[in-house]
Amino acid sequence: MKKKLKIAGISLLIIVALLVASPFIFQNQIKDMVRNYINDNVNAKVSFDDVNLSFISSFPQANVTLDNLIITNLAPFENDTLAKVKLLSLDMSIKELFKNSSEDPIIVNTIAIDEAIINLKTNTEGQANWDIAKTSDTNTASETTKSKGFAFDIENYSIKKSAFNYLDQSTNTIFNIADLNHSGNGRFSGDVSELDTKTEANVSFSLDSTEYLSNNSLKLDALIGLDLTNSKYTFKDNKAVINNLPIEFKGFVQLTEAGQNIDISFENPGSTFKDFLAVIPKAYAKNLDDVDTTGSFKINGVVKGEVTETKIPTLDINILSNNASFKFADLPKRVENITINTQIKNDTGNVDDTYVNINTLNFKIDQDEFKSSASIKNLTKNMLVNANIDGVLNLGNLTKAYPIELENELKGILKAKLNTSFDMNAIETNAYDRIKNSGSLSLSDFVFSSADIVNPLNITQASVNFNPGTITLDNFIAKTGDTDLNATGTINNLLGFLLSDQKLTGNFNLKSNVFKISDFMAEGGSDAPINQSAEPATALKIPAFLDCTITADAKAVYYDNLILKDVKGQLKIADEKAQLNNVTSSIFNGNLTLEGLVDTKTARPTFNMNVGAKNFDIAQSFTDLHLLQALAPITKVLQGKLNSTINLSGSLGEDFTPLLNSISGDAFAELMTTKIEPKNEQLFSMLESKLTFLDFSKLDLKDLTTKLSFDNGQVTVKPFDIKYNDIKMTIDGSHTFSNTMNYKVVLDVPAKYLGSDVTGLINKINDPAVNTITIPVTATISGNTLKPNVQTDLTSGVKNLTAQLIEIEKQKLLNKGKDKLTDVVGNLLGSNTPKDSTGTQSGSGVKDLLGGIINNTNTPKDTTKTEDNTPKDKVKDALNGLFGKKKTKE
Repeated sequence: MKKKLKIAGISLLIIVALLVASPFIFQNQIKDMVRNYINDNVNAKVSFDDVNLSFISSFPQANVTLDNLIITNLAPFENDTLAKVKLLSLDMSIKELFKNSSEDPIIVNTIAIDEAIINLKTNTEGQANWDIAKTSDTNTASETTKSKGFAFDIENYSIKKSAFNYLDQSTNTIFNIADLNHSGNGRFSGDVSELDTKTEANVSFSLDSTEYLSNNSLKLDALIGLDLTNSKYTFKDNKAVINNLPIEFKGFVQLTEAGQNIDISFENPGSTFKDFLAVIPKAYAKNLDDVDTTGSFKINGVVKGEVTETKIPTLDINILSNNASFKFADLPKRVENITINTQIKNDTGNVDDTYVNINTLNFKIDQDEFKSSASIKNLTKNMLVNANIDGVLNLGNLTKAYPIELENELKGILKAKLNTSFDMNAIETNAYDRIKNSGSLSLSDFVFSSADIVNPLNITQASVNFNPGTITLDNFIAKTGDTDLNATGTINNLLGFLLSDQKLTGNFNLKSNVFKISDFMAEGGSDAPINQSAEPATALKIPAFLDCTITADAKAVYYDNLILKDVKGQLKIADEKAQLNNVTSSIFNGNLTLEGLVDTKTARPTFNMNVGAKNFDIAQSFTDLHLLQALAPITKVLQGKLNSTINLSGSLGEDFTPLLNSISGDAFAELMTTKIEPKNEQLFSMLESKLTFLDFSKLDLKDLTTKLSFDNGQVTVKPFDIKYNDIKMTIDGSHTFSNTMNYKVVLDVPAKYLGSDVTGLINKINDPAVNTITIPVTATISGNTLKPNVQTDLTSGVKNLTAQLIEIEKQKLLNKGKDKLTDVVGNLLGSNTPKDSTGTQSGSGVKDLLGGIINNTNTPKDTTKTEDNTPKDKVKDALNGLFGKKKTKE
């Protein structure tokens, strides 16, 4: 006995060892088998990470797994992923591993697929991306089935956490299955057998852009009879749940050479209205356990006929409900008098003949009744719609009757009496002659809130009239914040805007007594200073769906700290841009004109604008308007009127004011009836202290014109001239938006302003030429507007005046005789030179004096003199007194 047990133990140990070791022994054989099968049977790129073999997990069968299997299409779907499977597991008899796969098929008993994504596609030419099997070289189908590859004798299979996507580009059909978990048990080997399946998934289905299912929950327990000889699959005992709506169905699907033959009927087993609420997607259905319903609801249908490349089965689907109602326990309102009569039909099998008749869709909340009906034909091509709406709906009651979760409260009374008839191609191409509308729609006491606007929009009254070819906005009276709106106009494509995501086009007239830009600004903008260029957190955006022209007339527009009065003009809005045309306004006791473009499509809004100012009050405009302050900061001391044109472009901040460091352009300004008030401006005080003959309060700037340009935060002022009495002043230079200055003022100063000493000296010359003598004095201004620095060029002025006086006197002396010269020089210098015996002054003394004047040399020294009395020294003393540096005589 011990020997037998020992032998049995050793045998068992050997078997276990073989089971553990065999996968390593056969690993390469399995990989070769899979690789050969793929190469022999598939026209596609196939890759996988690894192939594993195990005898333990599926004993007594062998288990083969493929990790990360990917199948990629070749042309005409090149590089499209047909399938991606994280794990593919096959169970088969151990003896199947020893078959020659090139001659005998390998029989698979169990298939398990985990986390697969299958993408099936048919293009417009009818080619399918799953048609990747290689064609056989043999002549008959029987030879093909006996040749090679895999055969299936499946007892069970499973698909977990997978997805299935189907797209038919020729019919624009999209079918998606997500979160798919499916399993089946049965045998496929006999001629007649059964398959027991369980399925859970979320299903979406759309046909020609019309969505019929949107991520709807589906559960299906189906017992399917398999007649493999006739390729017929019969639904024997089947229960489906779509969302929470139970459906029972029966019938069969049979494969034919042309396609499939279908004969299936279905209906909901119950008949209460709660079944209808169950059709609503779970995201909106909420908890139906605490809802009270009355009345009936029934859905039934028959799908029967062939499915081929040119035909579909006939359809007869009916949805009926009579005198139904529902009320949720925790909500105050009941929806009652619900009547639904809808048919989905196709009597010919031609897909284009499918139509939907909504014969009745009525309901009542409180005293408000809402009635509607519609017919929709030609679903797969140019859909034809004829609809009628007649009723009143208190929008505020919707959330009181049904548990809809809205981000913002909904209020208002909707009244509609409307008939519309159109085809979708007419909507898409704006063929208005094929769009037939008649009736009216009104909305009153409507409140709209959104995260995109600061204040709720309160619509007191809005009325739209529908006429063939024309939709008119008869009135639109609303208020948001402090802004009031009163609009009328025409709407070109309301249905296109509502039904096919088109932009809203039209022409509108807008009037307002008070219009505040801040009422339309998004909240949460940054507090960055106006001259900063940091990206804003939020900013005003022109809606992308608007494509219209607005003629505006506003009594007062509040923009930043400004009040614009009597604003009139035209705005053309499209592509998130606003084109301003002939916009006029009254501000700063003058008139403003605007022409240009504002673009909010980019992350930071930009603008390009021509601004005209006429008769602006200078003091007020330069105090209140940041842009003018930056362009000409010193101008704030001026009093009077201004005409100006400014061409500028740049970026806008979150408060819709220009970011100064971003702007560029040029400006022209004309000053009228202007005086200067320099008392509180340090720059003018410093200039007056340097140039004692100037009094800026007496400066007349009337009719002054100047030009300037600006870019990269710097303003450049072109040279311009002004006059103070008979003093000419030429000014040019630049400054930055951070107020640093670099200016030059050149003054041509007549000699008569240089003090009494210089005036007396000039009078002694007694020559008309001295009346035209001027000296250039240059004042250089640097620093900034708050702390300016002023320097004057005194040395050049002294030298210039001295040279001019000497030149005039030299010419006089040269033009006179020697004797006359002596008298003149004596009178000029007040000299007491000794006379010779003839009674005349010494010739050598005259010569020395002339040498001092003409050659700018020193006069003969006299040890008895106590002060300088040459013309040059007299000029120096006079100029030094003028510029605050008069010398003390010794």
